[in-house]
Amino acid sequence: MPYLLLLPILLPVLTAAIAWLKPVKGTLIPLLILEAVAVAACACTATGSFTAPCVPGMDFMLATDRIGLIFAVLFSVMFLLAGIFGFEYLHERLGTYYVFYCLTEAAMIGLCFAGNLLTFYLFYEAMTLLSFPLVLHEGTESARRAAVKYLGYSLFGAALALFGFFTVAGATNGAVFTAGGALTAPATPLLLAAALAMIIGFGGKAGMIPLHDWLPTAHPEAPAPASAVLSGVITKGGVLGILRTVYYLFGADTLRGTYVQQVVLLLALLTVFTGSMLAYKEKVLKKRLAYSTVSQVSYVVFGLLLLQPYAFGGAILQAVFHAVAKVCLFLCAGAFICKTGKTRVGELGGIGRSMPLPLFCFACAGLSLIGIPPFAGFVSKWYLAEGSLAAFPAYGWIGAAVLLVSALLTAGYLLVPVSKGFFPGGDFHAPRIACGPCINIPLALLTAAALLLGLFPGQLITWLSGIASGLM
Repeated sequence: MPYLLLLPILLPVLTAAIAWLKPVKGTLIPLLILEAVAVAACACTATGSFTAPCVPGMDFMLATDRIGLIFAVLFSVMFLLAGIFGFEYLHERLGTYYVFYCLTEAAMIGLCFAGNLLTFYLFYEAMTLLSFPLVLHEGTESARRAAVKYLGYSLFGAALALFGFFTVAGATNGAVFTAGGALTAPATPLLLAAALAMIIGFGGKAGMIPLHDWLPTAHPEAPAPASAVLSGVITKGGVLGILRTVYYLFGADTLRGTYVQQVVLLLALLTVFTGSMLAYKEKVLKKRLAYSTVSQVSYVVFGLLLLQPYAFGGAILQAVFHAVAKVCLFLCAGAFICKTGKTRVGELGGIGRSMPLPLFCFACAGLSLIGIPPFAGFVSKWYLAEGSLAAFPAYGWIGAAVLLVSALLTAGYLLVPVSKGFFPGGDFHAPRIACGPCINIPLALLTAAALLLGLFPGQLITWLSGIASGLM
């Protein structure tokens, strides 16, 4: 039933059209829910591929595989919850916001179902251009500067990926994503250079050094629900690009032991440590969370480039669990901003007395991000450490040590605000601030997901083990 692959992409486009005509909560929330249901239904029923002529030698191609379906379900659920949150956070220009919000979701779902590099690249560029207005939404001078910076970094990264695209297209049969690699000839120095360019280019969207600086600039300027999807979801578009490049175009065996693997591993570990240090020093809450994303998403890149089954499983788990935790953290920050106007970490003393549920959810998501059991982040970080030691028995401990140091820094920059928020000291008094269901329900669901995924990760781990065995 290949035409079903069009459904989860076209439904957000329909929702965007309705948002333009009638941007009201009662209309859009059911449609956002329908989109998530459509992706889940497609995951259960769609098979085969959908192709249409595009350019000579390459087709526009949609196809299903297990890794794409995991990301598609993740993206649709995160967009649903952040979309519901936006109805209480945003007060004006709802129609414009939700038009580009839903179109961005359509591009993200298209990334997941892309069956070849051409289709992936088209959706990747669409994702950048359609998410640009989300950063620009507030319309201030600083928002315009942040949006231009986001666009510039994204387009430069896409240009690097495009160089790799042109190079690899001639060495594959239409650059169709093939488990284990699509190369039809041995890797040449030019192909290895193309692989490195593509990984660094897609890594820019994932926040990896040297193309990371757009995150701490764009996130504070975008509305909180937009920041949530920028950090928790759109960065995973870069992760998916790296994953497809490494495992479905070049193949793990082609890159294992090459300078490409070594350079990207070093960049990923440098990003993990640097992002954590910058987050620890940052005083603006949303900017602190942005630097945290710089660090945490590079855990995923590190795991993917270890080219080892445990590490691969840990990387995908980290991508899923980070999305859940970081969307929750940004929505909690949005709740603080929406109800109190407080944007700096130092202003949050006693916030737990007036807004206990958002701060409780912030604490739980923070514990998951640190990797404290029984929350989900513990599972992914355990697999990443095991994969590092298994991939490089002699010096894999260095990677595990960097992850541990980053976890300690994460505890410092996330738990200190929580402790001051719940225990401000003295006889602090603050009036209770009520949040509506559009804030409370998404936060409660994300917190429950962070806990349940940590307690019951077995099925997801089983799926990922099967995927890894087919790739290596």
